[in-house]
Amino acid sequence: MRREKIAVFWVLSCFAMLSMMTGVAKADLQEPQQIIENVSNRLKAQMKEPGFRDDFRKINQFVHTVIYPHADFDLISSLVLGRLWRDASPAERESFKKEFQTLLIRTYSRAFVEFKDWSIRYLPINPDEDPRKVMVRTEILQPGLQPIAVSYRMLNQQGEWKVYDILIEGVSLVTNYRTSFRAEVEKTGSLQEVINQLAKRNSEALSVKNHS
Repeated sequence: MRREKIAVFWVLSCFAMLSMMTGVAKADLQEPQQIIENVSNRLKAQMKEPGFRDDFRKINQFVHTVIYPHADFDLISSLVLGRLWRDASPAERESFKKEFQTLLIRTYSRAFVEFKDWSIRYLPINPDEDPRKVMVRTEILQPGLQPIAVSYRMLNQQGEWKVYDILIEGVSLVTNYRTSFRAEVEKTGSLQEVINQLAKRNSEALSVKNHS
């Protein structure tokens, strides 16, 4: 399913935040890079807690707590829906944002349990014409495999840097999800129906039965 392929992009990108820092000295990291490193440290520390890996709900809740403050889900949701966002009612916008956020967090949480042995190399940050924006470029390193290029688009809002898109080998998370959801809306004829289906899948995925 196309969405599952897109979810893999998200999983790979999020593991940049789980990784050990290599290639650039800590003192040389700029503020947007430091945010990724700090999140990484919190996640790695939590992994050492006894029994933590065995409780998916606890993992999902913790990941949400750690990731949410550093991602602009309002902006991500509006970019993913594009023109559909402009035409959506306030209730549809809020429902989509909630379910889409849940989709990303639960996908990441599942990978959080299953993957390990990642490290990250930070590449130099090139200045953007807009001082409020930055592209944090990294390479994800895995034993015996080729590095994976992961770049974070970040925006400074009221003094805080937040991620609003992630590119894996040049492929945008936002663009891929936009294509996927647009196709589903065209198929079902209703954004609300797509939201309902997404909510159902989220509920099933987070059920105790599926994760016991």
